[in-house]
Amino acid sequence: MDRIPILRMGSFLLVTIQVDLYDRLALTLEADLVQMVNKTQARGVLIDISAVSIVDSFMGRIIGNIASMSKILDAETVVVGMQPAVAITLIELGLPLKGVHTALDVEKGMRLLTEMIGTEQPEESEDDDYITD
Repeated sequence: MDRIPILRMGSFLLVTIQVDLYDRLALTLEADLVQMVNKTQARGVLIDISAVSIVDSFMGRIIGNIASMSKILDAETVVVGMQPAVAITLIELGLPLKGVHTALDVEKGMRLLTEMIGTEQPEESEDDDYITD
């Protein structure tokens, strides 16, 4: 079975959807992503849908479910790269997508997540590079 890769970037998870999702793949992504939020204690989820050209009510519901479940696990969700046709479809379908924040691209989405969480990614100190006596 196909799976969508989920990448960890500090306290964030990044998902880049490069294919149009069919129902089983969308459900698998939902389950995998929620498990990864729990396992890694991620504080943010960024979903890049720039390659997605078609969204139906089921896919819209999956995105909303991911945001709701992530929020319960103390993680914010940002969707980036939405095509205008996809945005129009979601509005026409009447899907509110509660808890889903949006940004134009990955860079702006990461900035938004960082602002929402309220802390920058932890910086490594020089002491972490070596052990002293």
